[in-house]
Amino acid sequence: MYDFKTEEGLAAPELYRELHNAADALTTDESDAVANMANVAALMWEFIPQLNWAGFYRMGATARGESELVLGPFMGRPACIRIPIGQGVCGIAARDMETQLVEDVHAFPGHIACDAETRSELVVPVVKGGQVIAVIDLDSPDPARFGPEDATGIEALAELLADRI
Repeated sequence: MYDFKTEEGLAAPELYRELHNAADALTTDESDAVANMANVAALMWEFIPQLNWAGFYRMGATARGESELVLGPFMGRPACIRIPIGQGVCGIAARDMETQLVEDVHAFPGHIACDAETRSELVVPVVKGGQVIAVIDLDSPDPARFGPEDATGIEALAELLADRI
């Protein structure tokens, strides 16, 4: 049985260090990508306060063979299933292979609203062999919820997971 909990009110660096350690413990000996994404989505939901969505979009393909993001394991309300590369916060992160830290999603050109309650978003690409294989997506109902420390923490998590999903 796993019981990963963190103290309330931890500073961001310590919170993300504990999240990273828990994710490492859960995924280190597991080869199934879906199982690892599911457990990490649950960990993010448990560890990171003020979220209304936490999870993954995996790299997939349309019926015509074009790359797109496909919904992966997550915690939160139902979400958009497919996101074209270059569209919305997730699609831009995948296209540019860069973290997207959005204080106000309503001011983000081309934002795809899966949940009207979302006000801010953090999306981090998971890169393996120079290619995006997934993105980690965190949404919050609070404006400007995410900052540089959150981005750094999730980027470290993405690096850890690159060979595990």
